[in-house]
Amino acid sequence: MSEPGHAGPPTGEYWFGPAAAFMGRAYLRNAFTMGTAQEIDFLWEALELSEGAHVLDVGCGPGRHSLELARRGAQVVGIDASAEFIGLARETAEKERLTATFDVLDVRDLSYDGDFDAVVCLCQGGFGLLDGREEIEVFRRIARSIRIGGRIGLSAFSALFAARFLEPGEWFDAATGVFHERATVRNDEGEEREFDLWTTCFTTRELELLAASADIEVDGVYGVTPGRYRAAPPDLDCTELLLVGQRSR
Repeated sequence: MSEPGHAGPPTGEYWFGPAAAFMGRAYLRNAFTMGTAQEIDFLWEALELSEGAHVLDVGCGPGRHSLELARRGAQVVGIDASAEFIGLARETAEKERLTATFDVLDVRDLSYDGDFDAVVCLCQGGFGLLDGREEIEVFRRIARSIRIGGRIGLSAFSALFAARFLEPGEWFDAATGVFHERATVRNDEGEEREFDLWTTCFTTRELELLAASADIEVDGVYGVTPGRYRAAPPDLDCTELLLVGQRSR
């Protein structure tokens, strides 16, 4: 379903690439990135991580979660489709001598099979930047990356929040759960440019069903906001949902 001026995201394309290339390091000055340490504090316990754990960060962007995990002793692989973001993540890892490696890879091409103790996919990391139709297969690929008994932490934008607080000029596709906005972003030199952004949104029940289809036993789907991860039930005011669970087979 679409309306004039509100076509869905290009299917099969990495449409976020131009925005990522334009923002570069300036991405890390967005307010939603300032709570990284708190988010990893919560996930370190929720995913039962310890020093030496092998963790995959799907859609890692410039690596803020990957790097924070590595600072705590995890061995991290971060993947993202943006070569610019991967370059920034590698630069920081090398500078701090962290046990984190980064590869340019589209989430739709993920092919790991039980290679990691845990996987995180946060802040619409690849999984939230699709077209509302590809998520089932992509979620299964993410889940397949974890060893049996390993754990997952995945966040997604709340469909209820998106629909409830829709602003003029924004659009929510009730058929696919895709939220569309035209946003002004700034680069490292202070230049501004407008980009079309599409975010796939979910309900708690949808995430639970995706988990069940991928052999993930759900500990909980929590209502969170950036920098405020906690084991709290979702409500209409939480911007994101955070699924925590374990691969059963």
